[in-house]
Amino acid sequence: KQWYQRRVAITAGGKFSKGGKFKLHITALDFLSSYAKQKVWLKPGAEQQFLYGNNVTKAGLGRISAGTDKYDGVVVYNMSDLPLGFGVAARSTNDCKTTDPNTIVVFHQADVGEYVRAESTMS
Repeated sequence: KQWYQRRVAITAGGKFSKGGKFKLHITALDFLSSYAKQKVWLKPGAEQQFLYGNNVTKAGLGRISAGTDKYDGVVVYNMSDLPLGFGVAARSTNDCKTTDPNTIVVFHQADVGEYVRAESTMS
C-alpha cells in the first residue's frame, strides 16, 4: 500500500509509459520551478521559439545558473522569472561562455505551449 501511495503522488505530475519510463507533464512545472537548482533564462526573442517546441541556442540565452553541468535537467524561465517549461542542458555553464551563438545550449523537453497544443489528448 505504501509504494502505491508514493506512485500516485508521483504520477500526479506525469505518467508512466508502456516501457516503464516516466514522462513529466507540463502541469508539474509550478511544483518543479520552486525547487529547481539549475535554471535558464531566455531573451524575449527566444521565448516564442521555445514555446513552439524548438531547442534554445546560445543567442537566445539570457542567463544560466552557475554550476550547471551538461545533461542536467533545467527549468526554463523568461527574463521576468515566469517558468516556461523544462529541458536538458546541452552545454555546461562554462561551455556556454565560449561557444558559438548558433550552438544549441538547451534541449527542449516540455513547455506551457505544449499544454495548449495537446490539451485534447492529455489525460
